[in-house]
Amino acid sequence: MNLLPKSSKEFGSVDYWEKFFQQRGKKAFEWYGTYLELCGVLHKYIKPRERVLVIGCGNSELSEQLYDVGYQDIVNIDISEAVIKQMKERNASRRPQMSFLKMDMTQMEFPDASFQVVLDKGTLDAVLTDEEEKTLQQVDRMLAEVGRVLQVGGRYLCISLAQAHILKKAVGHFSREGWMVRVHQVASSQDQVLEAESRFSLPVFAFVMTKFRPVPGSALQIFELCAQEQGKPVRLESAERLAEAVRERQQYAWLCSQLRRKAGLGSVSLDLCSGDTGEPRYTLHVVDSPAVKPSRDNHFAIFIIPQGRETEWLFGMEEGRKQLAASAGFRRLVTVALHRGQQYDGMDSVQAELSSRVMELAPAGMPPQQQVPFLSVGGDIGVRTVQHQDCSPLSGDYVIEDVQGDDRRYFRRLIFLSNRNVVQSEARLLKDVSHRAQKKRKKDKKKQRPADTPEDLPPAPGQSVDKSYLCCEHHKAMIAGLALLRNPELLLETPLALLVVGLGGGSLPLFVHDHFPKSCVDAVEIDPSMLEVATRWFGFAQSERMKVHIADGLDYITSLAGGEARPLYDVIMFDVDSKDPTLGMSCPPPAFVDQPFLQKVKSILTHEGVFVLNLVCRDLALKDSVLAGLKAAFPVLYVRRIEGEVNEILFCQLHPGQKLATPELLEMAQALERTLRRPGRGWDDTYVLSDMLKTVKIV
Repeated sequence: MNLLPKSSKEFGSVDYWEKFFQQRGKKAFEWYGTYLELCGVLHKYIKPRERVLVIGCGNSELSEQLYDVGYQDIVNIDISEAVIKQMKERNASRRPQMSFLKMDMTQMEFPDASFQVVLDKGTLDAVLTDEEEKTLQQVDRMLAEVGRVLQVGGRYLCISLAQAHILKKAVGHFSREGWMVRVHQVASSQDQVLEAESRFSLPVFAFVMTKFRPVPGSALQIFELCAQEQGKPVRLESAERLAEAVRERQQYAWLCSQLRRKAGLGSVSLDLCSGDTGEPRYTLHVVDSPAVKPSRDNHFAIFIIPQGRETEWLFGMEEGRKQLAASAGFRRLVTVALHRGQQYDGMDSVQAELSSRVMELAPAGMPPQQQVPFLSVGGDIGVRTVQHQDCSPLSGDYVIEDVQGDDRRYFRRLIFLSNRNVVQSEARLLKDVSHRAQKKRKKDKKKQRPADTPEDLPPAPGQSVDKSYLCCEHHKAMIAGLALLRNPELLLETPLALLVVGLGGGSLPLFVHDHFPKSCVDAVEIDPSMLEVATRWFGFAQSERMKVHIADGLDYITSLAGGEARPLYDVIMFDVDSKDPTLGMSCPPPAFVDQPFLQKVKSILTHEGVFVLNLVCRDLALKDSVLAGLKAAFPVLYVRRIEGEVNEILFCQLHPGQKLATPELLEMAQALERTLRRPGRGWDDTYVLSDMLKTVKIV
């Protein structure tokens, strides 16, 4: 038997509903959930002694169940004579104080201010089927009548799917009337969610419109959202922002329903935001491993990424997460990154906060009541200490933070918040600083203080940085490029002129300055804020042999190339990022590899010098074009791909006679290592420069 209308417009027809209830008989029809699914929000906004009007009651059991738990002053109306007769017969003896009336809600017969609550379960959705003028006029009459029969302080409680046109109409109407507007997402248990998906995939919301006494001349409008996992509403600045927040929750619900139905949806990521501030608190990535053979205990797991380590390849890149999921041995792994600027009280607290939400991402076929393991590295959430945060006019917001690495050592990082998953500069802290940090962390843990606050560690001076250690893999490769200068054994005794464009934290020029005593380094940095950062936080200091020039690298090199006393550099290094995120190449800016500019670079490079370039380019066609341009300017070109990263280090030289085969490159790099490892040189031997040249590709 077909009970659905031919057109959604029939939902507003008296004849349709009369026929509907005659055909359906006595079986209850529940729009958007039963009493058990809705009772939490109903009890929150309706008091037992209040007088309640239910509009479009149909043959739902909702009023009856409210009556049975103590809400006995209830009046029900509907336009269908058949359903009113049915409901009167069903309740006459069992619920004598509850009344059922045949009445048109757009022309109600009650006196003004007769009720404290008007309850609507799906009626507005049924009437507002489109945005044609006739429909909107009918809805206007309905909502005007709701406002008329409510007392000041009364509430219109409307259960709805909150489709965009319905939310817009309801919020617009009541906010113009000066009412307080709140949208409350209806909480559902996991079983209720699965049952509801067979009916509809959108989440259910309650519009709570509270009638205020009109204030002449007042333009005050109040918009609030109350998410299902919290009792505290969040105030929003506009109707548009409220609609956006509702839409985000609908999209999340749709995503969850898709993830429950099937695996292998591709790369799925989402942010979970703080209910108090609306700021992102967790970033989740859903990774399916179809090759994993299903068993009872390997359906689903959550992996908490330690704070500060979300930038590592294993956690920060899609391929890395796939490898992590495969090694963990679960059909679905959800990785969770913790955001800086948020407070976390430890693994137990994070697990409790996430438990209900991440279960919505569980795969199909997971047994009921299955325990879901929470995994991590070392069993805790790691340590992230924000030492400093500021805004540069050129680079935007940035943060200096200390994080704990795999070996319990601490590392200092510079992060530009416009690209928060990329470490701009990094330096290892000396062991005594790491030791103090661990002792302080243990002390703070006893006090149950959150780990992510600027006060956890005193600002460590620049001298706390281990200057003998290069953290960034691309910096190690760039230093290895010095082996191309020939006679690397003599580099400690031979004057060496370097130009480094892009200072960042200063690690690269500082390393050259400290380990090559005859070197003279010119560093060029466009952003004066970065010089302050490098000096205060990364142990950088200028000297007679190392000067920083605050200038645009393009202008600086153009000026040198056009000068009468043109300087010549043995090494020129470009480690400069682009400020334009829309480009397919984030390092360097495209102007730095234009052919006319490359000719200027050539003009200030010595005959046997080397030009080293850090290239970060995801656009393959653009990268091929860059390589072709470099090859045209520099006959000798080597490429070193940094494993697990997008970075590629390019080594360029002027004369074909300088080209070396890989064995010769390794021999030169090993000679450079032996030179740097001489006693008293302070070289950190935990990494090997020759490894940086093992996989060099000759273009």
